[in-house]
Amino acid sequence: MTAPDPFTAFCLELLAPLGPVRARAMFGGQGLYIDGLFAALIAGGELYLKVDDATQARFEAAGCRPFTFTMKNGQQMSMRYYRPPEEALESPPLMQPWARLAFEAALRAANAKATKPAARKSKTKNAATQRSPPGRG
Repeated sequence: MTAPDPFTAFCLELLAPLGPVRARAMFGGQGLYIDGLFAALIAGGELYLKVDDATQARFEAAGCRPFTFTMKNGQQMSMRYYRPPEEALESPPLMQPWARLAFEAALRAANAKATKPAARKSKTKNAATQRSPPGRG
């Protein structure tokens, strides 16, 4: 395993107060996982933190920019990752509140994903129990 580039190593250090952090190469950048949850990415030499409906407004109010990229057809796309404020890149204590928001968004996303199969299964079970008995429908 090769050592991460200096910027990736710096980002891992910034996020480390929240738990074990690892980087994984993806799409020409890096995916950053905090305690096993995909919470940030590095693209174009910039760090972006995961947002969701509960956290996006905080990033926007701080003037943070979203992660965008251009598709092959020229269409501009945006993902739910935002740059942290510049001052947050100065030290782990300044990054911690922003990284915590990203981790919480990643945790909510993981929990929502985990409950979807159970919800589908219970809907199927409920539909089966709500059917009319044979000869009464």
